[in-house]
Amino acid sequence: MPRTIWSGAISFGLVTIPIHVASATENHSIQFHQYHLEDMGRVRVRKVCDLEDREIPQSEIGKGYEYAKDQIVAISDAELQDLPLPTAKAIEIQAFVPLESIDPIRIAEGYYLVPDGQVAAKPYKLLRQALDRSSKVAIAKYAWSGRERLGLLRLREDAIVLHAMRWPDEIRDPAAVDPPHEQVSEEEIEGALALMESMSRDDLDGPEFEDTYTDALAKIIESKREDKPLPEAPEPEQPGKVLDLMAALTESVQQAKASRGEDADADVHEMPKKTAKKQPAKKTAAKKTAKKTPARGSRSA
Repeated sequence: MPRTIWSGAISFGLVTIPIHVASATENHSIQFHQYHLEDMGRVRVRKVCDLEDREIPQSEIGKGYEYAKDQIVAISDAELQDLPLPTAKAIEIQAFVPLESIDPIRIAEGYYLVPDGQVAAKPYKLLRQALDRSSKVAIAKYAWSGRERLGLLRLREDAIVLHAMRWPDEIRDPAAVDPPHEQVSEEEIEGALALMESMSRDDLDGPEFEDTYTDALAKIIESKREDKPLPEAPEPEQPGKVLDLMAALTESVQQAKASRGEDADADVHEMPKKTAKKQPAKKTAAKKTAKKTPARGSRSA
């Protein structure tokens, strides 16, 4: 069981659910330290007081806020934990909304909310089943680490997960990236949809979704430990200049189908003629209509 990050309660109207919070993710990346290359001595960061010019132990270090030049007020961890906020001790649910109404850019890291003791078991299960039946997520406010945050509560199998959310003013306007204003044709859009369909799948299981960077780094470390030649890096493919967008889409569809063992002879130009599925009671009419005018925006089966 992961270590507890925070303990408190979920506040759901007049219902209180004691919980503790555990991280829902873990980092498997290879971690590096800094070393002096001449003698491989460890390089460490030491905390030194500017006024006394000496290293300070952690027990003498605290937080402070500089409200004016050289005017500092100290803030203790206990004072942060006892902030005059209801969210300092509880995750307060504010509303329930459809998940699709939340812009994914606002959703950050996730944590498991674990019921704390037998007294929390029934209300925890009640909230979990209510979320499941409503097909909605809960939006809550909570305060950790000296700041109040917005959070999203959703289900992951039998567990309730809290996702940190960014406040609206933390999201930059997409106009800042100056999106391109080029025009694309319907034929090119249909080609892109055909490529998306050929790359569609039902899950994210498979070797293409594994962390190959960490594996490659482990091989380099092992080679250096055993004084063996380093593994050769593959030659990167140079991206070609796209002169014909439709030709690039067609070739991409063929490559995607071939990689999945499917017929790679399909042409994205034919994609609209393969679709336009109608209701079962109108199969004959649907076939006649499809021969005259291909349905736009539909995908191949």
